[in-house]
Amino acid sequence: MARLPRRTRARGDGTDAAGTPLLRRRNGLPAWASLALRILLAFALIGIALAVHWFDRDGLRDNVDNHITFADVLYFTMITITTVGYGDIVPVTVTSRMFDTFVVTPIRLFVWLIFLGTAYDFMLKGVWERWRMRMIQGNLHGHVVVAGYGTSGAQAVRELIQRSADPGQIVVVESGAAALKRAEALGLAVVEGDATSNDVLAAVQVARAKAIIVSAGRDDTSILIVLTARSLAPDVPISVVIRSEDNEPLARQAGADTVINPASFAGLLLAGSIHGRHIADYIADLANSGGCVTLNERVVTPAEVGAPLSAITTGLGMRIYRGTAAFGFWEPQATKLEAGDLIVEALPQNARPPR
Repeated sequence: MARLPRRTRARGDGTDAAGTPLLRRRNGLPAWASLALRILLAFALIGIALAVHWFDRDGLRDNVDNHITFADVLYFTMITITTVGYGDIVPVTVTSRMFDTFVVTPIRLFVWLIFLGTAYDFMLKGVWERWRMRMIQGNLHGHVVVAGYGTSGAQAVRELIQRSADPGQIVVVESGAAALKRAEALGLAVVEGDATSNDVLAAVQVARAKAIIVSAGRDDTSILIVLTARSLAPDVPISVVIRSEDNEPLARQAGADTVINPASFAGLLLAGSIHGRHIADYIADLANSGGCVTLNERVVTPAEVGAPLSAITTGLGMRIYRGTAAFGFWEPQATKLEAGDLIVEALPQNARPPR
């Protein structure tokens, strides 16, 4: 397939010097909160030293005028914490010396560690974090790429996490800052950029992904993302949300393996409810990780080859896929499983899917 023309690149604040979109993940605390905590801790430690020096000011001697004022105590405290002192004001009693030895000295070390840690976090850590994320980005494998983090994309991610997916193995590609913040809050890796761009999808290693989920909000954009992704990842399963039934064939032609139409699915549930009030509940139960039953797809095992679908012991066999054909449990083809068949079975929610 011909390479697509490059479209809008990721924003400058989400790329490296070469313009490659960069992966990022949420930090534990916002930068302002971390800085505020460090400043408060440093002032608290200095305040302790200042208070004790003031109440024990009789243990200090001023070699200049032999008179200790609050300004002298403040000066002595700051000089002692930031340096070893100049000798113009010195502790002369045992209590003052022991306090400086066992309290002020550790405070000095802690304050310097706070200063050094702050310099690391706000100067060196950014460089380190970009390098680390670049290494993670280069080694991505077996991850799930979610292009578009709107309502459907976010729901898909929540469902994946509920089904025990590792948030660190889910990469969201989105251009909206608010959506990216919501994704980062779940611990997902995110890339800010246009998912229709070859560069952006290549940056998240779509060719090595386990699956690609496309939910851009617009059918034309979603189809273009599918087309771009398929050109870069010929063998990776692609699922896409399409809202117009007329666009479903276009999405399949673009390379989507699974096309989901929310309106059509809602219509199926509504129609099913007419024929029985529990039918819609059961269908939703199958699709939802919080339901009592779940669907599992797997390859037939060697021990099952030759046996009927109804004989499997791992779950309730519903359908088999043989090549491009699908057969229900009632059809003759399901009476004898063959090597390479894919089995779709219903399992209790807490059952572990067979491997």
